[in-house]
Amino acid sequence: MVKAIQIGLGHWGFSWSKDVIPKVPTVEMVGYVDTNPDASQRVQTELGIDPKLCFASLEDAANHTDATLALCTLRTEAHYPVVKRCLELGYNVLVEKPFTTTIAQGKELVELAQAQGRVLMVSQNYRHQPAPIAAAQLIADGKFGALNMVSIDFRRHGPSQGYRYWDMPDPLLADMSIHHFDLMRFVLGDEPVRLSCRTWNPPGSPFRFDPSGVATIEFSKGTVVSYRASWMNSGPVTPWAGEWVMDGAEGQIAWSSRDHFRDKAGPDVMTLQPLDGKREKVKLDKVKFPDRTGTLNAIAEVLTGGQVPRGFSSGQDNLGSLALVQATILSASRNGDWVDMKEVLG
Repeated sequence: MVKAIQIGLGHWGFSWSKDVIPKVPTVEMVGYVDTNPDASQRVQTELGIDPKLCFASLEDAANHTDATLALCTLRTEAHYPVVKRCLELGYNVLVEKPFTTTIAQGKELVELAQAQGRVLMVSQNYRHQPAPIAAAQLIADGKFGALNMVSIDFRRHGPSQGYRYWDMPDPLLADMSIHHFDLMRFVLGDEPVRLSCRTWNPPGSPFRFDPSGVATIEFSKGTVVSYRASWMNSGPVTPWAGEWVMDGAEGQIAWSSRDHFRDKAGPDVMTLQPLDGKREKVKLDKVKFPDRTGTLNAIAEVLTGGQVPRGFSSGQDNLGSLALVQATILSASRNGDWVDMKEVLG
């Protein structure tokens, strides 16, 4: 059993408290932290949390609990200072994505975790779904031979779907695309070497910053990813993980994941299309701890068993996904000029 505290009980943090934490039996909550008394009162009133477990500061929680894991579910700009303080206090940390706003901050936290002998994990929840898990295994097994091209489409219409963060900087690349960028690295088992990206803000958009973009990303093994995504697309809605077509020398793997829309959940789907063969639907294995429960369960397993599972999104690993965000933003600022990943990662 892993004893944990949660820091950040706002809109998304409350969702963790209500919908995620109770579903992972190996985690025992011994503290909830938020500087806003209304947020603390909400978990007490709506979730029945003991007021004695609620604290107004991290230091107060650290002094009154014996937790070994800190679950950081705050706004992005608070990730770096809070995670840093958690590591300094000796906690293992699970933090929401993106875990920092700069590569320099990310590297500092990774080095601090290593120096403290603590586990730092980023909650890349899209990895914990049936289709990307199956796709990653198929690619690792060489299904259909060497990959040539991967096409990914993400389509949502924010104004008609309850989107709220109209003033968020880089609402596509930093907040949404990081999921897709992380899945690229996870599924391909490869790292990007360079990319080109353009973004724009369509006429009539309520977004302050660009909600639409396209990118071409080259990976080290020769695979080229064509990525198209938008928060202002009036076409058919895609699942949250997007629609993927992975073209190999001997056939195609097509899949989609996290088909959640208007509180309705559809299953992950995958089909295989051999060259000159018949399309076949794949029966996907059920994931015991899907999505965010998967990230929380994964770090609990590491802390109790000491074995790091395949696809574990450590802070070190996640620097590659954060770098894709930074590189696409940089390329877009240069009107689509090619950016080498080395320029961003240093």
